[in-house]
Amino acid sequence: MTEEPEIIFTVEGAAGVITLNRPQVLNALTFDMVKLMDGQLIAWAKDPAVKAVMITGAGERAFCSGGDIKSVALAVKSGGRERAIMSEFFRAEYTLNHRIFTFPKPYISLINGIVMGGGKGVSAHGSHRIVTEATVFAMPEAGIGFFPDVGGGYFLPRCPGQTGAYLALTGRRIKTFDTLYIGFATHFVPAAKISSLRAAIADAPQNLPALLEQFSAPCVGESEIAPYRAKIDRYFAHDRVEDIMADLGKDASGWAVETLKTMNSLSPSSLKIALKQIRRGTKMNFAEVMTMEYRLSQACLNRPDFYEGVRAALIDKDRQPRWQPATVKDVPDAEIDACFQSLGAQDLVL
Repeated sequence: MTEEPEIIFTVEGAAGVITLNRPQVLNALTFDMVKLMDGQLIAWAKDPAVKAVMITGAGERAFCSGGDIKSVALAVKSGGRERAIMSEFFRAEYTLNHRIFTFPKPYISLINGIVMGGGKGVSAHGSHRIVTEATVFAMPEAGIGFFPDVGGGYFLPRCPGQTGAYLALTGRRIKTFDTLYIGFATHFVPAAKISSLRAAIADAPQNLPALLEQFSAPCVGESEIAPYRAKIDRYFAHDRVEDIMADLGKDASGWAVETLKTMNSLSPSSLKIALKQIRRGTKMNFAEVMTMEYRLSQACLNRPDFYEGVRAALIDKDRQPRWQPATVKDVPDAEIDACFQSLGAQDLVL
């Protein structure tokens, strides 16, 4: 019996279609998928018959849950050649993110179900992001000793107010309404209409704006972020994680107590890296952000929290990570600054 390919490329009418095809693991991205997708986008960018590209995920549960981070962590722990391959995984993934950001044709993400981590990287940087009532978005990397990569350093500072910092430092999951609220999504289309929209775009990609207007609908629901925007913008405006947590600690509301509890469960080092990444990303272009994030990825691969976070969440699944250092106040700022240093000849240059 022939195994299903992990990623499928088809041409439907005048549109190239990418299908992430690992529904059993929520369409998590492998190294091979990243390399194949990058090569296909290069080809489609040059093909005059392909007027637009669409990307979707197989199955009903997820668009893409992120990179296959468990495999990365196991490879890093094994060391040697496997560790070197994982360094190249991030180089290839960030190169792909940049290619999507600079893609010369409409790039339309059809996002039904879960979109997290690396799934954001292959969707958020395209021209159009279509969500459904089933969409759930998060950047949960601080919970596995990593940081909100794949362009998070560009996307998150450009969310309204301090909502990007809030999402990065809590890993909070948001639903459809708030994906529109923060600017991740550009349109809401009910899941039942996605296949018809896909066919219509394939048939006439030159009519994309009119088609999106035709198929889009008002998103029913309420924001779970907006009621707390004033507090988010005030507390998360600090440039030190310690100050954010101190302000939250002075607020006895249920929201503040829960937010602080969540932050205390995440990697202290990751929280500091993420906040510094977001602040720096405010003034960077996309290529500069990807260079920064590659440096951070290599630093995190060498830090104990990454493997420990993946162990606790995805391997042993005990949900009891033992972070090193264990608290934010014990993480030296100089140690975090070092994560941002140039890699010299090994830097990712786009």
